[in-house]
Amino acid sequence: MTTLLWGALPYIAFVLLIAGTIWRFRYDKFGWTTRSSQIYESKLLNIASPVFHYGILFVLVGHLVGLFIPMSWTDTVGVSEHTYHLFSLIGGTFAGVLTVCGIFMLLYRRRTKAPVFRATTRNDKLMYVVLLGSIVLGMTAKLTHSSGDGYNYRESIGPWARSLFTLSPDTWRMEGVPVLYQIHAVVGMSLIALVPFTRLVHMFSAPVQYLFRPYVVYRSRDQRRLTSRPERRGWERTGS
Repeated sequence: MTTLLWGALPYIAFVLLIAGTIWRFRYDKFGWTTRSSQIYESKLLNIASPVFHYGILFVLVGHLVGLFIPMSWTDTVGVSEHTYHLFSLIGGTFAGVLTVCGIFMLLYRRRTKAPVFRATTRNDKLMYVVLLGSIVLGMTAKLTHSSGDGYNYRESIGPWARSLFTLSPDTWRMEGVPVLYQIHAVVGMSLIALVPFTRLVHMFSAPVQYLFRPYVVYRSRDQRRLTSRPERRGWERTGS
């Protein structure tokens, strides 16, 4: 089970992420969208969407820092383990609460607005469950081990995560990890595998072409042409 969860599952999730994204782009380009439902309801969406996206961005940055910046680096710049723990606890809890609030507002909107609910696929419903479960599990694990300096996952989960890139994962590092952290990691990897098959795939889209597209030319309105006038034969000269 140790080999399966911490030696095989990460690569399975990664392969599904890459292969699924390529498949989605090749065979479902018209489905590569968030299925925006703003036309049905925008008042609550204008609040819930920024709250969720800012929250999930902070959560992602926190995970990247915690997993891929070695403890020796923060020690070198003078950040003690206690200081790091407090920053992680406060910042992570804030980001988690922000994300959960955004998810609940989005779910409330999606469930109470019939046209929005009808636009929700089964995969997206599953995605919401896994995403919410991952965030809640992460917050619970952090708050459960918040006393003192908390659980130092940078000496176990962090090195294991970095060892995955060497194709020789240190699965033994995960054996003594608290159960809540282990469940959180498994659910997180499941979420990664689901990304290409849900609306989360839009995170890989960026309007880069906007930087290189030609300018949109707008012409000034001729005030003299706002009133009705008789039609004229032939071509008319275009004004500026």
